[in-house]
Amino acid sequence: MASQEGTKSATALEEFLGASPLQLFIGGQWCPSRLGETFEVLDPGLGARLADVHDAGEIDVDAAVRAARQAFQKSGWARMAPNERGVYLHRLADLVESHKNTLARIESLDVGKPLDQAVWDIENFSATMRYYTELSQHVAHRDPIAVARHEAWTVRHPYGVCGFIFPWNFPFLLVGWGISPALAAGNTVVIKPAEDTPLSTLYLARLAKEAGIPDGVINVIPGLGETAGAALARHSGLNRMSFTGSPEVGRLVAEACGRNLVAVKLELGGKGAAVIFEDVDLDSTVDQLVRAITLNAGQVCCTASRWVVHDSIYSKFAQRAVDRMKEVRIGYWNDTKTEMGPLVSSKQVARVLGYLERGCQEGAEALLQGGRTKVPGKEGGFYVKPAILAGSAENVAAREEIFGPVPFLLRFRDESEAIDIVNRSPYGLANSVWTEDLNRAHRVAEKLAAGNSWINAHNVFVHGVPYAGINLSGLGGGVLGPRTYFDYLREKSVVRPL
Repeated sequence: MASQEGTKSATALEEFLGASPLQLFIGGQWCPSRLGETFEVLDPGLGARLADVHDAGEIDVDAAVRAARQAFQKSGWARMAPNERGVYLHRLADLVESHKNTLARIESLDVGKPLDQAVWDIENFSATMRYYTELSQHVAHRDPIAVARHEAWTVRHPYGVCGFIFPWNFPFLLVGWGISPALAAGNTVVIKPAEDTPLSTLYLARLAKEAGIPDGVINVIPGLGETAGAALARHSGLNRMSFTGSPEVGRLVAEACGRNLVAVKLELGGKGAAVIFEDVDLDSTVDQLVRAITLNAGQVCCTASRWVVHDSIYSKFAQRAVDRMKEVRIGYWNDTKTEMGPLVSSKQVARVLGYLERGCQEGAEALLQGGRTKVPGKEGGFYVKPAILAGSAENVAAREEIFGPVPFLLRFRDESEAIDIVNRSPYGLANSVWTEDLNRAHRVAEKLAAGNSWINAHNVFVHGVPYAGINLSGLGGGVLGPRTYFDYLREKSVVRPL
Protein backbone atom coordinates (compact mmCIF):
# COMPACT_ATOMS: atom_id res chain seq x y z
CA MET A 1 0.00 0.00 0.00
CA ALA A 2 2.81 2.37 0.95
CA SER A 3 4.57 1.47 -2.30
CA GLN A 4 1.41 2.23 -4.31
CA GLU A 5 1.07 5.60 -2.57
CA GLY A 6 4.70 6.37 -3.33
CA THR A 7 4.29 5.49 -7.00
CA LYS A 8 1.12 7.57 -7.24
CA SER A 9 2.81 10.57 -5.61
CA ALA A 10 5.88 10.26 -7.81
CA THR A 11 3.67 10.16 -10.91
CA ALA A 12 1.71 13.22 -9.78
CA LEU A 13 4.95 15.04 -9.03
CA GLU A 14 6.37 14.20 -12.45
CA GLU A 15 3.19 15.41 -14.13
CA PHE A 16 3.22 18.67 -12.14
CA LEU A 17 6.86 19.49 -12.83
CA GLY A 18 6.44 18.39 -16.44
CA ALA A 19 4.15 21.38 -17.03
CA SER A 20 7.16 23.70 -16.72
CA PRO A 21 7.21 26.62 -17.16
CA LEU A 22 4.56 26.79 -14.44
CA GLN A 23 2.09 29.62 -14.85
CA LEU A 24 0.47 32.23 -12.63
CA PHE A 25 -2.97 31.57 -11.12
CA ILE A 26 -5.18 34.65 -11.50
CA GLY A 27 -8.96 34.80 -11.36
CA GLY A 28 -9.23 31.01 -11.34
CA GLN A 29 -7.23 30.69 -14.58
CA TRP A 30 -3.67 29.62 -15.35
CA CYS A 31 -1.88 32.25 -17.38
CA PRO A 32 1.65 33.20 -18.40
CA SER A 33 3.22 36.42 -17.17
CA ARG A 34 2.37 39.31 -19.48
CA LEU A 35 6.01 39.84 -20.42
CA GLY A 36 6.62 36.10 -20.80
CA GLU A 37 9.60 36.10 -18.46
CA THR A 38 10.43 33.11 -16.26
CA PHE A 39 12.83 32.25 -13.47
CA GLU A 40 14.49 29.00 -12.50
CA VAL A 41 13.68 27.02 -9.35
CA LEU A 42 16.43 24.75 -8.02
CA ASP A 43 16.56 21.58 -5.98
CA PRO A 44 18.89 22.70 -3.14
CA GLY A 45 19.87 19.11 -2.45
CA LEU A 46 21.37 18.79 -5.92
CA GLY A 47 21.88 22.39 -6.99
CA ALA A 48 20.00 21.41 -10.15
CA ARG A 49 16.99 22.83 -11.97
CA LEU A 50 13.56 21.63 -10.83
CA ALA A 51 11.32 23.79 -12.99
CA ASP A 52 10.90 27.15 -14.64
CA VAL A 53 8.17 29.43 -13.30
CA HIS A 54 6.55 32.45 -14.89
CA ASP A 55 7.78 35.67 -13.32
CA ALA A 56 4.95 38.00 -12.34
CA GLY A 57 5.51 41.67 -13.12
CA GLU A 58 3.64 44.75 -11.99
CA ILE A 59 0.90 44.30 -14.60
CA ASP A 60 0.33 40.71 -13.43
CA VAL A 61 0.15 41.81 -9.79
CA ASP A 62 -2.44 44.42 -10.76
CA ALA A 63 -4.45 41.79 -12.60
CA ALA A 64 -4.41 39.52 -9.54
CA VAL A 65 -5.54 42.30 -7.20
CA ARG A 66 -8.32 43.24 -9.62
CA ALA A 67 -9.43 39.61 -9.84
CA ALA A 68 -9.49 39.36 -6.06
CA ARG A 69 -11.51 42.59 -5.85
CA GLN A 70 -14.04 41.33 -8.37
CA ALA A 71 -14.36 38.04 -6.49
CA PHE A 72 -14.88 39.89 -3.23
CA GLN A 73 -17.61 42.05 -4.72
CA LYS A 74 -19.39 39.62 -7.05
CA SER A 75 -18.63 35.96 -6.30
CA GLY A 76 -20.73 35.82 -3.13
CA TRP A 77 -17.74 34.63 -1.07
CA ALA A 78 -17.81 37.63 1.28
CA ARG A 79 -21.57 37.35 1.81
CA MET A 80 -21.68 33.62 2.53
CA ALA A 81 -22.49 32.50 6.04
CA PRO A 82 -19.40 31.11 7.78
CA ASN A 83 -20.73 27.57 7.57
CA GLU A 84 -21.22 27.93 3.79
CA ARG A 85 -17.62 29.08 3.32
CA GLY A 86 -16.64 26.27 5.65
CA VAL A 87 -17.91 23.70 3.15
CA TYR A 88 -15.34 24.91 0.62
CA LEU A 89 -12.51 25.34 3.12
CA HIS A 90 -13.00 21.90 4.65
CA ARG A 91 -13.08 20.49 1.13
CA LEU A 92 -9.77 22.22 0.42
CA ALA A 93 -8.30 20.78 3.63
CA ASP A 94 -9.58 17.34 2.58
CA LEU A 95 -7.83 17.66 -0.79
CA VAL A 96 -4.59 18.77 0.84
CA GLU A 97 -4.75 15.68 3.03
CA SER A 98 -5.46 13.36 0.11
CA HIS A 99 -2.53 14.89 -1.81
CA LYS A 100 -0.29 15.02 1.26
CA ASN A 101 2.38 12.70 -0.10
CA THR A 102 2.68 14.61 -3.36
CA LEU A 103 2.77 17.97 -1.61
CA ALA A 104 5.38 16.73 0.86
CA ARG A 105 7.60 15.54 -2.00
CA ILE A 106 7.23 18.91 -3.71
CA GLU A 107 8.10 20.72 -0.49
CA SER A 108 11.10 18.50 0.21
CA LEU A 109 12.45 18.92 -3.30
CA ASP A 110 11.92 22.68 -3.28
CA VAL A 111 13.18 23.51 0.24
CA GLY A 112 15.55 20.60 0.84
CA LYS A 113 14.01 19.45 4.12
CA PRO A 114 13.69 15.76 5.02
CA LEU A 115 10.42 14.17 3.94
CA ASP A 116 9.05 13.59 7.45
CA GLN A 117 9.45 17.29 8.24
CA ALA A 118 7.66 18.23 5.03
CA VAL A 119 4.80 15.85 5.85
CA TRP A 120 4.36 17.61 9.20
CA ASP A 121 4.17 20.97 7.39
CA ILE A 122 1.43 19.72 5.08
CA GLU A 123 -0.56 18.28 7.96
CA ASN A 124 -0.21 21.56 9.85
CA PHE A 125 -1.70 23.45 6.90
CA SER A 126 -4.85 21.33 7.02
CA ALA A 127 -5.10 21.65 10.80
CA THR A 128 -4.80 25.45 10.55
CA MET A 129 -7.44 25.67 7.84
CA ARG A 130 -9.84 23.55 9.88
CA TYR A 131 -9.13 25.49 13.09
CA TYR A 132 -10.10 28.85 11.59
CA THR A 133 -13.00 27.40 9.63
CA GLU A 134 -14.48 25.98 12.83
CA LEU A 135 -13.70 29.15 14.79
CA SER A 136 -15.52 31.30 12.24
CA GLN A 137 -18.71 29.32 12.91
CA HIS A 138 -18.58 29.65 16.68
CA VAL A 139 -17.77 33.31 17.32
CA ALA A 140 -20.12 36.27 17.43
CA HIS A 141 -20.01 38.57 14.42
CA ARG A 142 -22.48 40.95 16.06
CA ASP A 143 -22.09 42.18 19.66
CA PRO A 144 -24.60 44.35 21.56
CA ILE A 145 -23.23 47.33 23.51
CA ALA A 146 -24.85 48.26 26.81
CA VAL A 147 -25.16 52.07 26.86
CA ALA A 148 -27.85 54.30 28.32
CA ARG A 149 -30.73 55.60 26.13
CA HIS A 150 -29.42 53.99 22.94
CA GLU A 151 -29.67 50.73 21.12
CA ALA A 152 -26.12 49.97 19.98
CA TRP A 153 -24.07 47.12 18.62
CA THR A 154 -21.01 46.31 16.54
CA VAL A 155 -21.04 44.16 13.44
CA ARG A 156 -17.99 42.67 11.74
CA HIS A 157 -17.41 42.42 7.98
CA PRO A 158 -14.50 41.08 5.91
CA TYR A 159 -12.07 43.77 4.76
CA GLY A 160 -11.71 42.82 1.12
CA VAL A 161 -8.48 41.99 -0.71
CA CYS A 162 -5.60 40.74 1.44
CA GLY A 163 -2.06 40.53 0.10
CA PHE A 164 0.45 37.96 1.39
CA ILE A 165 4.20 37.70 0.83
CA PHE A 166 5.68 34.47 2.19
CA PRO A 167 9.29 33.35 2.76
CA TRP A 168 11.10 30.28 1.48
CA ASN A 169 11.72 28.30 4.68
CA PHE A 170 8.19 26.99 5.39
CA PRO A 171 6.29 27.80 2.19
CA PHE A 172 3.22 25.63 2.61
CA LEU A 173 2.85 25.78 6.38
CA LEU A 174 3.08 29.59 6.44
CA VAL A 175 0.58 29.94 3.62
CA GLY A 176 -1.81 28.01 5.86
CA TRP A 177 -1.06 30.24 8.85
CA GLY A 178 -1.63 33.35 6.72
CA ILE A 179 -4.57 32.78 4.43
CA SER A 180 -6.71 30.48 6.62
CA PRO A 181 -8.10 33.20 8.93
CA ALA A 182 -8.44 35.65 6.02
CA LEU A 183 -10.46 33.20 3.91
CA ALA A 184 -12.55 31.98 6.83
CA ALA A 185 -13.51 35.60 7.53
CA GLY A 186 -14.69 36.08 3.93
CA ASN A 187 -11.76 37.95 2.37
CA THR A 188 -10.06 37.20 -0.93
CA VAL A 189 -6.29 36.75 -1.18
CA VAL A 190 -3.33 37.42 -3.45
CA ILE A 191 -0.30 35.26 -2.57
CA LYS A 192 3.28 36.05 -3.61
CA PRO A 193 5.36 32.98 -2.69
CA ALA A 194 9.13 33.21 -2.37
CA GLU A 195 10.92 32.86 -5.70
CA ASP A 196 13.15 30.14 -4.23
CA THR A 197 10.23 27.92 -3.20
CA PRO A 198 6.96 28.64 -5.08
CA LEU A 199 6.04 25.11 -6.12
CA SER A 200 3.81 23.87 -3.29
CA THR A 201 1.78 27.09 -3.36
CA LEU A 202 1.15 26.66 -7.08
CA TYR A 203 0.00 23.09 -6.42
CA LEU A 204 -2.35 24.47 -3.75
CA ALA A 205 -3.95 26.66 -6.42
CA ARG A 206 -4.79 23.48 -8.36
CA LEU A 207 -6.51 22.06 -5.30
CA ALA A 208 -8.41 25.30 -4.68
CA LYS A 209 -9.81 25.07 -8.19
CA GLU A 210 -10.76 21.43 -7.62
CA ALA A 211 -12.43 22.32 -4.30
CA GLY A 212 -14.76 24.70 -6.13
CA ILE A 213 -13.59 27.84 -4.37
CA PRO A 214 -14.91 30.71 -6.52
CA ASP A 215 -12.54 32.09 -9.13
CA GLY A 216 -10.50 35.01 -7.86
CA VAL A 217 -10.81 34.16 -4.17
CA ILE A 218 -7.28 32.68 -4.20
CA ASN A 219 -4.65 34.08 -6.58
CA VAL A 220 -0.98 33.02 -6.75
CA ILE A 221 1.61 35.25 -8.41
CA PRO A 222 5.14 33.85 -8.12
CA GLY A 223 7.82 36.39 -8.90
CA LEU A 224 10.91 38.13 -7.63
CA GLY A 225 10.70 40.06 -4.37
CA GLU A 226 12.04 43.31 -5.78
CA THR A 227 9.45 43.32 -8.58
CA ALA A 228 6.33 41.26 -7.80
CA GLY A 229 6.69 41.60 -4.03
CA ALA A 230 7.28 45.34 -4.18
CA ALA A 231 4.38 45.82 -6.61
CA LEU A 232 2.02 43.93 -4.31
CA ALA A 233 3.11 45.80 -1.18
CA ARG A 234 2.52 49.20 -2.79
CA HIS A 235 -0.74 48.31 -4.56
CA SER A 236 -3.51 50.72 -3.59
CA GLY A 237 -6.16 48.07 -4.20
CA LEU A 238 -5.29 46.10 -1.08
CA ASN A 239 -7.26 46.31 2.16
CA ARG A 240 -4.76 44.41 4.29
CA MET A 241 -1.20 43.20 3.85
CA SER A 242 0.82 40.46 5.55
CA PHE A 243 4.56 39.95 5.15
CA THR A 244 6.75 37.21 6.62
CA GLY A 245 10.49 37.63 6.22
CA SER A 246 13.43 39.74 7.31
CA PRO A 247 13.19 43.00 9.28
CA GLU A 248 15.03 44.79 6.47
CA VAL A 249 12.42 43.92 3.86
CA GLY A 250 9.64 44.26 6.45
CA ARG A 251 10.49 47.94 6.82
CA LEU A 252 10.13 48.44 3.07
CA VAL A 253 6.79 46.65 3.01
CA ALA A 254 5.49 48.68 5.97
CA GLU A 255 6.64 51.91 4.32
CA ALA A 256 4.87 51.03 1.07
CA CYS A 257 1.67 50.07 2.89
CA GLY A 258 1.84 53.23 4.99
CA ARG A 259 1.66 55.40 1.89
CA ASN A 260 -1.70 53.81 1.04
CA LEU A 261 -2.84 53.59 4.69
CA VAL A 262 -3.12 49.81 4.32
CA ALA A 263 -2.93 47.92 7.61
CA VAL A 264 0.05 45.57 7.65
CA LYS A 265 0.97 42.51 9.68
CA LEU A 266 4.72 41.79 9.89
CA GLU A 267 6.13 38.44 11.02
CA LEU A 268 9.88 39.00 11.04
CA GLY A 269 13.14 37.44 12.16
CA GLY A 270 14.47 36.47 15.55
CA LYS A 271 17.47 35.64 17.68
CA GLY A 272 15.83 33.28 20.11
CA ALA A 273 17.50 32.21 23.34
CA ALA A 274 17.34 29.05 25.42
CA VAL A 275 18.12 29.70 29.09
CA ILE A 276 19.51 26.50 30.58
CA PHE A 277 19.69 26.24 34.39
CA GLU A 278 21.92 23.92 36.39
CA ASP A 279 19.22 21.36 37.28
CA VAL A 280 18.34 20.17 33.77
CA ASP A 281 18.73 16.68 32.37
CA LEU A 282 21.77 17.42 30.21
CA ASP A 283 21.32 14.66 27.65
CA SER A 284 17.66 15.39 27.04
CA THR A 285 18.12 19.18 26.92
CA VAL A 286 21.08 19.00 24.55
CA ASP A 287 19.26 16.59 22.26
CA GLN A 288 16.18 18.80 22.05
CA LEU A 289 18.18 21.94 21.37
CA VAL A 290 20.33 20.29 18.72
CA ARG A 291 17.18 19.07 17.00
CA ALA A 292 15.76 22.62 17.21
CA ILE A 293 18.82 24.33 15.71
CA THR A 294 19.15 21.74 12.91
CA LEU A 295 15.43 21.67 12.06
CA ASN A 296 15.15 22.87 8.46
CA ALA A 297 18.96 23.37 8.56
CA GLY A 298 18.53 26.13 11.14
CA GLN A 299 16.44 28.22 8.74
CA VAL A 300 13.78 28.89 11.36
CA CYS A 301 13.12 32.43 12.59
CA CYS A 302 12.08 31.39 16.10
CA THR A 303 14.73 28.76 16.73
CA ALA A 304 17.01 28.85 19.77
CA SER A 305 20.21 30.26 18.30
CA ARG A 306 21.61 31.58 21.62
CA TRP A 307 22.20 28.94 24.26
CA VAL A 308 22.54 30.77 27.58
CA VAL A 309 23.99 28.20 29.97
CA HIS A 310 24.51 28.31 33.75
CA ASP A 311 28.21 28.60 34.56
CA SER A 312 28.22 25.50 36.80
CA ILE A 313 27.25 23.17 33.92
CA TYR A 314 28.65 25.16 31.00
CA SER A 315 31.65 22.93 30.24
CA LYS A 316 29.70 19.66 30.42
CA PHE A 317 26.85 21.13 28.37
CA ALA A 318 29.22 22.46 25.71
CA GLN A 319 30.99 19.11 25.32
CA ARG A 320 27.75 17.16 25.04
CA ALA A 321 26.44 19.68 22.51
CA VAL A 322 29.55 19.26 20.38
CA ASP A 323 29.31 15.47 20.58
CA ARG A 324 25.61 15.45 19.68
CA MET A 325 26.01 17.96 16.85
CA LYS A 326 28.72 15.78 15.29
CA GLU A 327 26.16 12.95 15.11
CA VAL A 328 23.66 14.91 13.02
CA ARG A 329 23.20 13.07 9.74
CA ILE A 330 23.27 15.40 6.76
CA GLY A 331 21.66 14.14 3.58
CA TYR A 332 19.16 14.34 0.77
CA TRP A 333 15.45 14.67 1.52
CA ASN A 334 14.48 11.12 0.49
CA ASP A 335 17.07 9.37 2.69
CA THR A 336 15.17 8.14 5.77
CA LYS A 337 18.31 8.57 7.88
CA THR A 338 18.65 12.28 7.06
CA GLU A 339 18.25 14.59 10.06
CA MET A 340 19.31 17.80 8.29
CA GLY A 341 19.11 18.70 4.63
CA PRO A 342 20.86 21.47 2.70
CA LEU A 343 20.45 25.20 2.97
CA VAL A 344 18.01 26.59 0.44
CA SER A 345 20.47 28.32 -1.90
CA SER A 346 24.06 29.25 -2.58
CA LYS A 347 23.19 32.73 -1.32
CA GLN A 348 22.17 31.26 2.03
CA VAL A 349 25.38 29.20 2.19
CA ALA A 350 27.41 32.38 1.70
CA ARG A 351 25.41 34.11 4.46
CA VAL A 352 25.98 31.34 7.01
CA LEU A 353 29.67 30.91 6.21
CA GLY A 354 30.09 34.68 6.28
CA TYR A 355 28.75 34.85 9.83
CA LEU A 356 31.04 32.03 10.91
CA GLU A 357 34.02 33.93 9.56
CA ARG A 358 33.00 37.30 11.00
CA GLY A 359 32.16 35.76 14.38
CA CYS A 360 35.61 34.21 14.67
CA GLN A 361 37.27 37.41 13.50
CA GLU A 362 35.53 39.20 16.39
CA GLY A 363 36.89 36.70 18.90
CA ALA A 364 34.32 33.92 19.07
CA GLU A 365 35.63 30.45 19.87
CA ALA A 366 34.63 27.76 17.38
CA LEU A 367 33.75 24.83 19.64
CA LEU A 368 32.71 22.98 16.50
CA GLN A 369 33.91 24.02 13.06
CA GLY A 370 31.26 24.40 10.41
CA GLY A 371 31.75 24.85 6.69
CA ARG A 372 30.76 23.34 3.37
CA THR A 373 30.30 19.61 3.14
CA LYS A 374 29.30 17.13 0.45
CA VAL A 375 26.79 14.32 0.33
CA PRO A 376 27.88 11.39 -1.87
CA GLY A 377 26.11 11.57 -5.21
CA LYS A 378 24.72 15.03 -4.39
CA GLU A 379 27.91 17.07 -4.83
CA GLY A 380 26.10 20.10 -6.25
CA GLY A 381 23.86 20.53 -3.20
CA PHE A 382 24.03 23.42 -0.75
CA TYR A 383 25.13 21.41 2.28
CA VAL A 384 26.89 22.84 5.34
CA LYS A 385 28.04 21.25 8.58
CA PRO A 386 26.54 22.48 11.86
CA ALA A 387 28.85 24.70 13.92
CA ILE A 388 28.94 25.91 17.52
CA LEU A 389 30.40 29.27 18.51
CA ALA A 390 30.96 30.68 21.99
CA GLY A 391 32.08 33.95 23.50
CA SER A 392 30.80 37.46 24.16
CA ALA A 393 27.18 38.52 23.81
CA GLU A 394 28.48 41.48 21.79
CA ASN A 395 29.84 39.22 19.05
CA VAL A 396 28.12 39.68 15.68
CA ALA A 397 27.20 35.99 15.60
CA ALA A 398 25.50 36.36 18.99
CA ARG A 399 23.62 39.52 18.00
CA GLU A 400 22.45 39.01 14.43
CA GLU A 401 20.23 36.38 12.88
CA ILE A 402 22.36 33.82 11.01
CA PHE A 403 19.52 31.61 9.78
CA GLY A 404 21.58 28.46 9.78
CA PRO A 405 22.63 25.56 12.05
CA VAL A 406 24.89 27.73 14.24
CA PRO A 407 24.09 28.22 17.96
CA PHE A 408 26.12 30.66 20.07
CA LEU A 409 26.94 29.64 23.67
CA LEU A 410 26.89 32.21 26.48
CA ARG A 411 27.49 31.83 30.23
CA PHE A 412 25.45 33.21 33.11
CA ARG A 413 25.82 33.02 36.90
CA ASP A 414 22.39 33.94 38.22
CA GLU A 415 18.82 34.41 37.09
CA SER A 416 18.97 38.19 36.70
CA GLU A 417 22.09 37.97 34.53
CA ALA A 418 20.44 35.40 32.27
CA ILE A 419 17.39 37.63 31.80
CA ASP A 420 19.62 40.61 31.05
CA ILE A 421 21.60 38.67 28.41
CA VAL A 422 18.43 37.51 26.66
CA ASN A 423 16.72 40.88 26.75
CA ARG A 424 19.65 42.79 25.23
CA SER A 425 18.61 41.53 21.82
CA PRO A 426 16.72 43.96 19.58
CA TYR A 427 14.62 41.01 18.42
CA GLY A 428 11.72 39.54 20.36
CA LEU A 429 10.16 36.47 18.80
CA ALA A 430 10.60 33.37 20.98
CA ASN A 431 12.73 32.13 23.88
CA SER A 432 12.69 29.08 26.11
CA VAL A 433 13.52 28.29 29.74
CA TRP A 434 14.96 24.93 30.77
CA THR A 435 14.75 23.92 34.44
CA GLU A 436 13.08 21.41 36.76
CA ASP A 437 12.02 24.27 39.06
CA LEU A 438 8.63 25.25 37.61
CA ASN A 439 8.28 28.31 39.83
CA ARG A 440 11.56 29.61 38.43
CA ALA A 441 10.53 28.59 34.92
CA HIS A 442 7.29 30.56 35.12
CA ARG A 443 9.03 33.58 36.64
CA VAL A 444 11.80 33.74 34.06
CA ALA A 445 9.54 32.93 31.10
CA GLU A 446 7.34 35.91 31.93
CA LYS A 447 10.34 38.27 32.20
CA LEU A 448 11.95 37.41 28.87
CA ALA A 449 11.25 40.08 26.23
CA ALA A 450 9.50 38.32 23.35
CA GLY A 451 6.11 37.47 22.00
CA ASN A 452 6.50 33.84 23.05
CA SER A 453 8.16 31.96 25.91
CA TRP A 454 8.34 28.17 26.07
CA ILE A 455 9.22 25.98 29.04
CA ASN A 456 11.39 22.84 28.66
CA ALA A 457 10.72 22.82 24.93
CA HIS A 458 11.35 24.98 21.89
CA ASN A 459 9.36 25.56 18.68
CA VAL A 460 5.95 24.80 20.19
CA PHE A 461 2.96 25.78 18.03
CA VAL A 462 -0.58 25.13 19.22
CA HIS A 463 -3.67 26.22 17.35
CA GLY A 464 -5.50 28.63 19.62
CA VAL A 465 -2.33 29.99 21.28
CA PRO A 466 -1.23 33.34 19.77
CA TYR A 467 2.23 33.43 18.18
CA ALA A 468 3.71 36.85 17.45
CA GLY A 469 6.84 38.96 17.74
CA ILE A 470 7.79 42.28 19.28
CA ASN A 471 10.52 44.82 18.50
CA LEU A 472 12.43 43.78 15.33
CA SER A 473 10.48 40.53 15.22
CA GLY A 474 7.17 41.96 14.10
CA LEU A 475 4.09 44.10 14.55
CA GLY A 476 0.44 44.25 13.62
CA GLY A 477 -0.72 41.13 15.43
CA GLY A 478 0.31 37.51 15.31
CA VAL A 479 -0.93 34.19 13.98
CA LEU A 480 -2.53 30.95 15.19
CA GLY A 481 -4.72 32.51 17.90
CA PRO A 482 -8.40 33.53 17.87
CA ARG A 483 -7.45 37.20 17.67
CA THR A 484 -5.90 36.62 14.25
CA TYR A 485 -9.32 35.76 12.85
CA PHE A 486 -10.66 39.10 14.02
CA ASP A 487 -7.69 40.87 12.42
CA TYR A 488 -9.36 40.08 9.10
CA LEU A 489 -12.73 41.56 10.05
CA ARG A 490 -13.49 45.29 10.25
CA GLU A 491 -15.84 46.53 12.94
CA LYS A 492 -18.78 48.84 12.34
CA SER A 493 -20.78 50.50 15.12
CA VAL A 494 -24.56 50.83 14.70
CA VAL A 495 -26.44 53.17 17.04
CA ARG A 496 -30.16 54.14 17.42
CA PRO A 497 -31.28 56.73 19.98
CA LEU A 498 -34.15 55.55 22.14
